[in-house]
Amino acid sequence: MARWGGRARPAMQVPSPSVREAASMYGTAVAVFLVILVAALQGSAPAESPFPFHIPLDPEGTLELSWNISYAQETIYFQLLVRELKAGVLFGMSDRGELENADLVVLWTDRDGAYFGDAWSDQKGQVHLDSQQDYQLLRAQRTPEGLYLLFKRPFGTCDPNDYLIEDGTVHLVYGFLEEPLRSLESINTSGLHTGLQRVQLLKPSIPKPALPADTRTMEIRAPDVLIPGQQTTYWCYVTELPDGFPRHHIVMYEPIVTEGNEALVHHMEVFQCAAEFETIPHFSGPCDSKMKPQRLNFCRHVLAAWALGAKAFYYPEEAGLAFGGPGSSRFLRLEVHYHNPLVITGRRDSSGIRLYYTAALRRFDAGIMELGLAYTPVMAIPPQETAFVLTGYCTDKCTQLALPASGIHIFASQLHTHLTGRKVVTVLARDGRETEIVNRDNHYSPHFQEIRMLKKVVSVQPGGFGILEEMCVNYVHYYPQTQLELCKSAVDPGFLHKYFRLVNRFNSEEVCTCPQASVPEQFASVPWNSFNREVLKALYGFAPISMHCNRSSAVRFQGEWNRQPLPEIVSRLEEPTPHCPASQAQSPAGPTVLNISGGKG
Repeated sequence: MARWGGRARPAMQVPSPSVREAASMYGTAVAVFLVILVAALQGSAPAESPFPFHIPLDPEGTLELSWNISYAQETIYFQLLVRELKAGVLFGMSDRGELENADLVVLWTDRDGAYFGDAWSDQKGQVHLDSQQDYQLLRAQRTPEGLYLLFKRPFGTCDPNDYLIEDGTVHLVYGFLEEPLRSLESINTSGLHTGLQRVQLLKPSIPKPALPADTRTMEIRAPDVLIPGQQTTYWCYVTELPDGFPRHHIVMYEPIVTEGNEALVHHMEVFQCAAEFETIPHFSGPCDSKMKPQRLNFCRHVLAAWALGAKAFYYPEEAGLAFGGPGSSRFLRLEVHYHNPLVITGRRDSSGIRLYYTAALRRFDAGIMELGLAYTPVMAIPPQETAFVLTGYCTDKCTQLALPASGIHIFASQLHTHLTGRKVVTVLARDGRETEIVNRDNHYSPHFQEIRMLKKVVSVQPGGFGILEEMCVNYVHYYPQTQLELCKSAVDPGFLHKYFRLVNRFNSEEVCTCPQASVPEQFASVPWNSFNREVLKALYGFAPISMHCNRSSAVRFQGEWNRQPLPEIVSRLEEPTPHCPASQAQSPAGPTVLNISGGKG
């Protein structure tokens, strides 16, 4: 359903960092084995929470995480709500969401008391108390809602058993302890009820621009969908703008999640359909349904995207995303990803996205540009590779031709890969020297894709070029909008054909290089020994490239784009090094003892 015409409500003000940090530190620092009394309070959590970010961790809503960030202290303050405490809980982070080799904080009980401590799990899932207690408990408080645990941890600790908290995706893990334990070391995560949740913890601290006085709202919502009783569903719904809807600028959008479904609605996107179609059939159903109209595949222009843990998205004061008016389709497609691991049935949902838009057009139209690797089978990853880097380029030849003399300004980014993507980085370079990281995600997951505001705007001048590493695409949001919509590359097909011929010369198993064989068929016949793997990797590192420097009409800019020389990088940016806390003097040497006698939370 689409709803429009309402006046925008003022955005709720978030306390300034100094106020938030002060509110976060209302508990006193704890010493070794300091007893923290947990009183059964009549009231619930404070009405004005100092934690602006929050997500449900488990599908049943038993665990809810809220957090705040102090960039000055390089510390995150966590608040974990445990609604039904039994014998304890585990919470932490790991590389890909595994409970093995995880960085953990554990609340556990034995027959005599309760304890809170920094821990880690080994490769077999066995839990160990950490000799360096970097998770510090600040306060524990029982309310009618459950048990609140307030604790903090630095971004980086230089503890080999700890996870380095970075700007990109973080895989949060959790587990429930059902029975009291003899000791922490008796926990093995393989025998627990566990789960994972993905989130970006280090949200950028960016002032919210003021909304125009004439701002109106439009809600694009699922029409009372009965969520299917299966683990994963992508639901598609088509709606349309009113007849004669004039040109506007979207200046902000925010999620609308049906109450009670917070743990099921994983992410949502609103797409605009291609303008060349006068009509798009109405549809509401699974996106992979055989009944889905074919024209929905041409509804790909992103207007809004939200993922679990994200808050409202604001455009810069000087730019807005245009929609409506001549040359713009009236038809919109809402896509909702339901993540239902417990296969809950009978739940209805009307979640969606609320667009804030204005008729007072801003100075610049915002645009979306696709950078990275071209969608083509010539860029392949051999089977059973643990790590394999693929690089796409947006060359200086393309940016000199397509960008205005004043350049463009990138303010947000949405990374995208297929299922093999594990790490993505976009780098800006000029004259062969890497100058700036546009976006980096060292723990990227293809199951968690959102538009992320950059901590600082990245300006790109004509002649600068971008490098995108790993199998990926980066949809950069920028202004002012240009005719350049796609800037991607792939290895030159002729050089790949030479690779197949070389494989034939050095292997007894013949690879079909005949014209009628497709590239996927030729790759499938390659015997993947160490020689063939290394030669392919080398080919991607030196062979010429085919450039896609495309206008919004999908037509390439005029020029020669085949067999272009691979951009030469003579100077690379150094990998960021973790910053260790100056002192661990205030950290407890062992677990903290709690008194939680007061019944279950």
